[in-house]
Amino acid sequence: MSIYKRKEGQEQPYWPAGPFKVRLPFVHYRFEAPEFVQALIMFVVSLGMIPLLTEYLGLPYQVALAYVFIGGIGFMLPALLGVAMVPGWITPAIPVVLLFLGNFQPGPEAIQALFALQFIVFLIFFILGITKLGGKLVDLVPNSLKAGILIGAGLAALMGEIQNGGRLMNTPISLIIGSLVAFYILFSLSFKQLVENNKIAKVMANYGLVPAMVIAMIIGWMVSEYPMANVEWGITQPAFIEMWSYLPFAVGFPSLDIFLLAVPTAIIAYIIAFGDIIVGKTLLQRADNVRKDEKIDTNVDRVHLVTALRNLIHSFFAPYPGLAGPLWTPVHATMVERYKYGRKAMDSIHSGMGTFWIAGFIALFILPLVSLFQPVLPIALSLTLIITAYVCISVGIEQVHTTTERGVAGIMAVVLAIHGATYGLIAGVVLYFLIEKTTLFKAKSNNDVEDEVEEKKVI
Repeated sequence: MSIYKRKEGQEQPYWPAGPFKVRLPFVHYRFEAPEFVQALIMFVVSLGMIPLLTEYLGLPYQVALAYVFIGGIGFMLPALLGVAMVPGWITPAIPVVLLFLGNFQPGPEAIQALFALQFIVFLIFFILGITKLGGKLVDLVPNSLKAGILIGAGLAALMGEIQNGGRLMNTPISLIIGSLVAFYILFSLSFKQLVENNKIAKVMANYGLVPAMVIAMIIGWMVSEYPMANVEWGITQPAFIEMWSYLPFAVGFPSLDIFLLAVPTAIIAYIIAFGDIIVGKTLLQRADNVRKDEKIDTNVDRVHLVTALRNLIHSFFAPYPGLAGPLWTPVHATMVERYKYGRKAMDSIHSGMGTFWIAGFIALFILPLVSLFQPVLPIALSLTLIITAYVCISVGIEQVHTTTERGVAGIMAVVLAIHGATYGLIAGVVLYFLIEKTTLFKAKSNNDVEDEVEEKKVI
């Protein structure tokens, strides 16, 4: 239950605060039980950042856990400030970030480098948000480039899992079965029909990716692809006091040359995050067409500002290899699908998204849950990447409508997936101006069309 009630066809109630729309649980939206339960399992994905923090920044485990708690606070900000997207990392950018960090020694040097990178990412989001160029950018970018970014990011995420040495190849039984279950529950047309007549199927649909993850974990334990958990009891103890010694305030701030070295990686990260924004907005627009009882505000400028704020907090208090991204694609897609079932299933898109990360933050304190899922963290991360790949590719294909657009998008996507976002973007822009703009100019010029007709008559 909540104090404020939404009238039919209107936006969910909020308190205006400049560019933000403040919503509080039980005041502006109700708690959603399926999202609460889903978060108690899905939160383990956020713990997957701990090995990267210990390896690349040289943090002790308890300090890395404290970093994750800072990240948990950031995950709750979008729902609080009026963004209708489930936030996450800039996941496909992680390999590029780790390549950048590999140039620095773990410890103060790497922490300074990651601060520089994340602060530049903050500046990009903030400038585009405050100038409102972010919202215009989404509309101005050609369809072929949107598609190329999305399909390329999807291919990159999938290739990382299925290549030799990837997690799916190393633990195929649990991950293949888990992926197939996830695809069936989230995207199958036959399952959607089954949900209408079967109570068990409806319950499974309400919990989205969780059934697939649980099945994959159980199979992984049964076939010994993953070790059994050593469950501990009590409350987690992140080292917040010790964490100060690993922050920029203590280790020092980076020099200008490190900032300059971080610029290309920051631009790549934003390009990928820009694709996430397109995916999130597209999925919300689909839901808005189905649910006429609620008007969803998909303000892209607000998404930029909140994402900027999260990256600013991280850069000073928990520099993060995953960075702070606008969208956790699989969970967002799952939640949007459940939202489409009607107001009884989920009262508001904000109630589902707000509930999820509040529950996820609470779960970080529950030591039995943290210790139970710790051995199978790779499953959670892999399923996230595989579902991200599916959604990115499907939404990317939706963006293109002509043969020319499909060709440009396809080439750009392959280059991006193999050689990175920088080369992918260059390839896409060059092909766009070389192929699409030439076609557009001819279409606009009546003289050119008449000349072509006359030439054909002469021939």
